[in-house]
Amino acid sequence: MSARLSTAIKIGEAAKAILRKTQTFPGPDFRKPADPTEREHVGVEPLLLALSMELALKAWFVFDHDDPKVAKSHNLIELFDRLKPESQEKLDAEFKRSVVPHHPSFFYIDYSIRDILYQHQDAFTDWRYLHEAKKSMMFDQSAFEATLEMVLSEFQKRYRVERVNPL
Repeated sequence: MSARLSTAIKIGEAAKAILRKTQTFPGPDFRKPADPTEREHVGVEPLLLALSMELALKAWFVFDHDDPKVAKSHNLIELFDRLKPESQEKLDAEFKRSVVPHHPSFFYIDYSIRDILYQHQDAFTDWRYLHEAKKSMMFDQSAFEATLEMVLSEFQKRYRVERVNPL
């Protein structure tokens, strides 16, 4: 195995760290400010979760293709489409098994991981430039976060880390 494994693991760990950080943010019920201008900036969680998903898909790419040169794209569908077909099928099957029962969609007959990635394909760019929004800004945070957790969990199943003690 080449350097791809350690590169992919580092990218995956960065994705997981961003996800964990967003999960520490106070929820909407944490406190209600008396002054409406004290509300936290909208868009931080979607921006960071989209970045985390981007890194998770790039980690899969590096592992799949034995190539640490990942695509310079933020588009989640483009990144997903660059994965090997077996990886796409594996992620879609696990999405349908573990995410769809808890986050069903009434807009799709055969709801798949491609649907949620397509829906949020440009989230990193869109939420980063929220002040320039030219379209409706929708983000299904709970379904996206569940999908991201599933992608990271499935990625971790691709390897194991063992401590080696030199003689």
